[in-house]
Amino acid sequence: MRISIRTRLFAAVSLLIVFFVVFSWVMNSTYLEKFYVYQNKRQLISASENINKIYNGNVGDLALEIEKLERLTGIDILILDQNLTLKYYSMGLDKESSGMGRRPTRISDALIPLIIDYIPALQTGDRVIAVSQDPNVQTGLINVVSKLNNGDYLLLSTPLESIQQSAAIANRFFIITGILTILIGCLVVYFFARRFTRPILELNAIAQRMSELDFSRKYVSSGQDELGELGNSINSLSDQLDKSISELQTANLKLQEDIEYERRIDEMRKQFISNVSHELKTPIALIQGYAEGLKDNVVEDEENKNFYCDVITDEAAKMNKMVRQLLDLSQIEAGYFPLEKEVFDISSLIQEVLAKFDLIFREEQITIKTDLSGDVLVEADPSRIEQILVNFINNAIDHVDERKEIQIQVTPADEKIRVAVSNTGDFIPEEALSKLFTSFYKVDKARTRAYGGTGLGLSIVRAIMEQHHNNYGVKNTEDGVEFWFVLDRGKSL
Repeated sequence: MRISIRTRLFAAVSLLIVFFVVFSWVMNSTYLEKFYVYQNKRQLISASENINKIYNGNVGDLALEIEKLERLTGIDILILDQNLTLKYYSMGLDKESSGMGRRPTRISDALIPLIIDYIPALQTGDRVIAVSQDPNVQTGLINVVSKLNNGDYLLLSTPLESIQQSAAIANRFFIITGILTILIGCLVVYFFARRFTRPILELNAIAQRMSELDFSRKYVSSGQDELGELGNSINSLSDQLDKSISELQTANLKLQEDIEYERRIDEMRKQFISNVSHELKTPIALIQGYAEGLKDNVVEDEENKNFYCDVITDEAAKMNKMVRQLLDLSQIEAGYFPLEKEVFDISSLIQEVLAKFDLIFREEQITIKTDLSGDVLVEADPSRIEQILVNFINNAIDHVDERKEIQIQVTPADEKIRVAVSNTGDFIPEEALSKLFTSFYKVDKARTRAYGGTGLGLSIVRAIMEQHHNNYGVKNTEDGVEFWFVLDRGKSL
């Protein structure tokens, strides 16, 4: 069973209050009466000493002091001379005696024998303390008998009944005050326990949320005591943990990204090796086969011999082209070929590239449409942009349909210039559009050699445009496919 610290604190302090109240009541019940008797004995002794100091044998000289003593303390006083003749008795006088204005009216016969009994003891000391019975009301008395300086005898007494009643009243009153003390004390302890444990419970709640990696809640200190210092320490710990965990999460995310990147790189490396092996396998096999045929004199006439040589030369040229493209791609991505940017007219560059393809266009009966918008200045590396244009135009020629139309368009857009090369032909599947710029990727899954492509041209386009920090892409149009790229607008020359 779980008991909260508030309940334990309340119970402990409440039980402590009850213990001390009960302990005090037991002590009062056991020792209060004895303490009263002891105090009254001391009072009687002190009174007898004061009377002895000022008494000279004349009772009248003590009138004021004795009356004051009787009224304030309730002590009964009896004075006898050396012959045991009564000179003063507070319980048996009226107000007509000479000297003090009072005279004796009634004397208990038991008092004088009481003093007589104590006379032998007075010979060895200055006073005798004893308890006796009042002969009139049969109650206990505390008596102090002493011999005065002039030889007279003094008897002071006080009833035990009043002491017992006072002690009983004090005990009853203490029970009432004790109950009130317990009730009020428990109420105060309850509110104190709540106030004392509230910050502890709040700190516990903050610690629980910290264990759940929630560091948003902070402790608001209301003082500079130990709890306030603990709260400040927890706040500092929360901030440090929040910072450390955030850094760890960031590092973990970065590590996951690095691992994923390395995984992709590894997959790309494996795919790259596979693609290179596939692309090289066919020309190597052809070269090897035809070379062995020539070596073994398989061909018998000059025409077949020339055909064999042409095949070997053609396949070697394809291998050379692929190797050069691989080197270009590798060097561009590694940054070995830094860009040499300059401001030039993109329309003029397009016209120059088209002039180089003029013979092919006429042989293939391809119609070229251009929308160049006059002189358009761009800031880029002209040789690399020409390489992109050549690649896009070659793709357009290879995949143009029977309509034989290729269009080149230059469109200004704010601070950018968009260049697009499109042709009439079959659409590219949507799932393949995002993969076209990957090395060795071909839409033709059979990887036929119909167009002699290696799948590296668009990868080179991607690397060049990433160095220019500009966008590029491909999309299907109503009539075919459009490849495009964006360049920064150049300032006037």
